[in-house]
Amino acid sequence: MSFLIRVVLPDKPGSLGSVATALGNAGADILGVDVVERAHGLAVDDLVVELPQGRPPDVLITAAESVPGVEVESVRPHSGRLDTSHELELIEEITGDPAHGLQLLAEQVPRIFRAGWALIAAREGTRAYRLAESPAAPETRAGDLPWLPLKRAIVIDPAVHWVPEPWSALDTELAAAPFGADASALVVGRPGGPAFRPSELARLTHLAGIVTTVLGS
Repeated sequence: MSFLIRVVLPDKPGSLGSVATALGNAGADILGVDVVERAHGLAVDDLVVELPQGRPPDVLITAAESVPGVEVESVRPHSGRLDTSHELELIEEITGDPAHGLQLLAEQVPRIFRAGWALIAAREGTRAYRLAESPAAPETRAGDLPWLPLKRAIVIDPAVHWVPEPWSALDTELAAAPFGADASALVVGRPGGPAFRPSELARLTHLAGIVTTVLGS
């Protein structure tokens, strides 16, 4: 079975190699690696690893954290390999089919950000509604999203930013970026975490901005 493991490690030569060795000794086969963020002497990496049938994912945490200075932020099931070219593919697809651009964006963003779902929300007065959503987006009744419009991408904290209860169920981490010229936002949910990093918020902002330009909205 494959898992996506996010690790925080010292940003110095040999750190990732030591983690890879530790995971290999635990029986894990590394299928892909993606650098999420580098700052303040630390690196945040996503690794897709495969474990033999019957081995619990806890061994991944034990193995990785046996390397000095390494912390495992999350482990969750994952299918497929890491592919960092999805943004370009999505923009090309939307450019070729702008009439379905919003739906294409909502459907593909979860894959790009290794999340569970995404939707595009708009607000008029005290009423908020959806412009598009991915298949796994939680069903909710019409209501208000008082934190719209946004000036910048944010991590949504349900204790501060009101959202429908299903959005934050299952310990879902939430992020949103301004979309279009109106009070609209691209919202992404990641059930079970990990939390969205500043670098991911920047990527979300750039993607939303490019698609806004492509669609002319």
